[in-house]
Amino acid sequence: MSSGTTLGARGRPAPPGTATLGTDQDPQVARIARSPEFQQLVSERTRFAWTLTVLMLIVYFGFIGLIAFDKSLLAVKVGGTASLGLFVGVFVILFAFLLTGIYVARANTRFDALSDALKRSFGR
Repeated sequence: MSSGTTLGARGRPAPPGTATLGTDQDPQVARIARSPEFQQLVSERTRFAWTLTVLMLIVYFGFIGLIAFDKSLLAVKVGGTASLGLFVGVFVILFAFLLTGIYVARANTRFDALSDALKRSFGR
């Protein structure tokens, strides 16, 4: 069977994503994975994603913590009938959109530039 599928234990095609790492790997893919440009791209993207994730978790769980431990602060009326909790809740949602926008901006500039450099170095 030379169709490029990985065979499972009983000779049937294995489900996608279940192949053992290192087996039947394309040499070009292995070469790209070892390249410094690819390592830099993966490292920067991972570090940036984790930074944004931690920021979002701090804001979200900070809001949940306020709900759990200081309800009276969130119940303070601001601007007539709206409470501070409403504004903080809207801030959490808008903060998530802001972080998404920041990630998209970075992906469209820095990460795309690194990806293009990687493609050029491997002739694609």
